[in-house]
Amino acid sequence: MEEFMNPKMRDELAPPRRTPQVVASAAWHSLLWLVTANAIGVLIAILLLFPGLNQALGEWTYGRWVTVHMNLELYGWTSLPLAGFLFKVYGAGSGPTANWCRPVLWVWSAALGVGALSWLSGYSSGKLFLDWSGYARILFPAALVALWLLLVFTLVANWSYAENTAIATRAAKLMGLLILLLVPFLIYIASSPAIYPAVNPDTGGPTGASQLESSLAVVTILLLLPFGLTQRKAGYTRTIATGWIVLVAESLLCAALGRADISHHLPAQYLSLGSLLVWLPLTPAYYAAFNWHSNTRRWRMAFLWWWAALVVTGWVFFLPRVLDHFKFTDGLVGHSFIAMAGFTSSLLIFVMVQLLGEGGWIFNRTRSFYLWNGSVIAYVLLMTIAGWREGFDPSFTIVPGIFRNLLYVLRLLSGILMLLASLDWFVDASTLLREPGTDTGTADFAKEKTA
Repeated sequence: MEEFMNPKMRDELAPPRRTPQVVASAAWHSLLWLVTANAIGVLIAILLLFPGLNQALGEWTYGRWVTVHMNLELYGWTSLPLAGFLFKVYGAGSGPTANWCRPVLWVWSAALGVGALSWLSGYSSGKLFLDWSGYARILFPAALVALWLLLVFTLVANWSYAENTAIATRAAKLMGLLILLLVPFLIYIASSPAIYPAVNPDTGGPTGASQLESSLAVVTILLLLPFGLTQRKAGYTRTIATGWIVLVAESLLCAALGRADISHHLPAQYLSLGSLLVWLPLTPAYYAAFNWHSNTRRWRMAFLWWWAALVVTGWVFFLPRVLDHFKFTDGLVGHSFIAMAGFTSSLLIFVMVQLLGEGGWIFNRTRSFYLWNGSVIAYVLLMTIAGWREGFDPSFTIVPGIFRNLLYVLRLLSGILMLLASLDWFVDASTLLREPGTDTGTADFAKEKTA
């Protein structure tokens, strides 16, 4: 009878699907750091308006809080969801290693907390996003190694039950582990000031080649991501193949471009970067070729729109005269906000909603969705206006004035609204952890495999 039921009736009669608890834990940890980093961002915005408050903070002044803010956003909010993704891909949420997922997440968060205290105390390598030094430089890579070992143990434990798994899938997981093993060591090495100076006078500014290179790395992630999250739809092979063919073609174009200190005024530089515009229609078509949970629609649309905004503004800001005007101004701060608070955050939430399934409701409240995205749009517009004015007068953001202060007050307000949206998600994620989940321990895992 079941095959003759319509989908709605079948869903109503089906038993309720529960949330994977290890994924919920990863979401909770990432949201904890998002709330913390956003609260620090509000503090930073206040200090920009009232710099005299720095005197009351002792050594914990604006410069140190900025470092903490950026690193918590990167290594907390934008990185921990990837742990949940890896739990899903390698099957760590069930079986003998299920009980070790949450301790690994706590080790990661503890290392990040030590890092925050280290940066506030003035210990830093001096490199942007590679500020790890002292004990923190050892502890955070150690946390990444702990995650890697968990994935290795999971793969070994599941290997004898994976006879029916495609050889290509096994090979891909092994290759993934080899690549992941490099990450903690690369972070440790790259954090050393002796490897690459924080300020390198031998390199020029951004070039079309460098921007295209980093953008294609993002495109590669976008093309790979669906294969770890869901299944392909039937009849969309040509669409998926087209995406990979275009990526290869653009990679060859990127390899043919000049490197080092090359002017962005050269047509080859800005025209080659403009080739990314092909992804405006191609990315939505590519993601339409896969089956997604119904909960993901809102954030899938959001990240695709932010991706389009990032590609367009990235190219426009790189054009001759435009980049000359906006370079080193708040305008590029606004553009980076499109990249991180807009595109990256929406993409990560989309991934978490897909992984959480029915538990993805925590991100789908209408108030928090529009509060977050509306505040990001407001922030970007405010910084673009400030950057445009700063391009004519570099002292605009340094010397307090009525217009400058108004923009910064509105910037502070948008930061507060983003903090409220993240708090909404964090509170809901906390309730999600108290709901029954689908994780199983060793005994249940054995029962599943012997059934």
